[in-house]
Amino acid sequence: MKKWKYLFVYLLPVSVFAAFNLEGILTFIPVIIFYGLVPLVELLLAADHRNVAEVDDDLTGNYYDWLLYLAVPIQVGFLFYFFHLMSNYNYTTVEYIGMTSSMGLMCGVFGINIAHELGHRNKWYEKLMAETLLLTSLEMHFLPYHNNGHHHNVGTRQDPATARKSEPVYAFWFRSQIGSYIQAWSLEKKRLNKHGKHPFSMANKALLYTIIQVVFIAAIAYFYSYLVAGLFIWAAIGGILLLETVNYIEHYGLVRNKNASGNYERVLHQHSWNSDHQIGRAMLFELSRHSDHHYKASKKYQTLISQPDNPQMPTGYPGMMIFALIPPLWIKIMNKRIDHLG
Repeated sequence: MKKWKYLFVYLLPVSVFAAFNLEGILTFIPVIIFYGLVPLVELLLAADHRNVAEVDDDLTGNYYDWLLYLAVPIQVGFLFYFFHLMSNYNYTTVEYIGMTSSMGLMCGVFGINIAHELGHRNKWYEKLMAETLLLTSLEMHFLPYHNNGHHHNVGTRQDPATARKSEPVYAFWFRSQIGSYIQAWSLEKKRLNKHGKHPFSMANKALLYTIIQVVFIAAIAYFYSYLVAGLFIWAAIGGILLLETVNYIEHYGLVRNKNASGNYERVLHQHSWNSDHQIGRAMLFELSRHSDHHYKASKKYQTLISQPDNPQMPTGYPGMMIFALIPPLWIKIMNKRIDHLG
């Protein structure tokens, strides 16, 4: 079961395909499943804190990598299928919203989350896959910011993707997204300065990625229509908000202290919130074992472990994301958990 559970995420494209070929409220089926049914089931199922040894041969095979690679053609194929449908058929307002929301879910789970895992890899083709997936979600600046900014500054005021205690998620969305884009430019400028290169050159990934995304949107408008381009932007925003909501719950209120010399302590397991609820773990390729990911970012998803002292969420990631959308309740409950951590 530990090997096959990650196939669960592929129920998402199956449900999105169904949504694209149904009518009315049924076009919301993926949203209903992953934000309604899954959180409900996870409330009823106990978390599984068990770990599988990293030396287990079962965790070193190509199977785990190919599960990620397969997401690239599926995501790209679904995006162009979405373009085709939106440009050739007339839908009701409800159907446009339902199908675009479903595509947005794909942009978040396949386009950004799987790109996050691949973006931490060292092979050139895995980096290219990550860039391709992020293009389908208009979030390409995520790569230079996340790897070189977030992982270095997490748990500090210098990290826009670390939610502050009592900060509502709606304010965090803007602070994190805008701040991460600005920081991506800053990081690229510093990198190029070290090599004596001008920041306004094609060697600047933040600039290059921005140009690629603008050209991509323009191409969609030209070859399909302005409507299709607008719906794509809407779907991408849906995926981005999914990302930012996950960012919000992952580090909410957790801070790193400074030592006697004025430097921040190293990133420890205690600086990320975790959930060992099984469906969310499988659906997001163990993203919810976030403490171990930040402790050693090079570890592949299937080898991430849970430790008894990891800060734990009350339920799985899908449910926590819904919970975060109710700021007064979220702040009341999660602030108590922060206080109990000492």
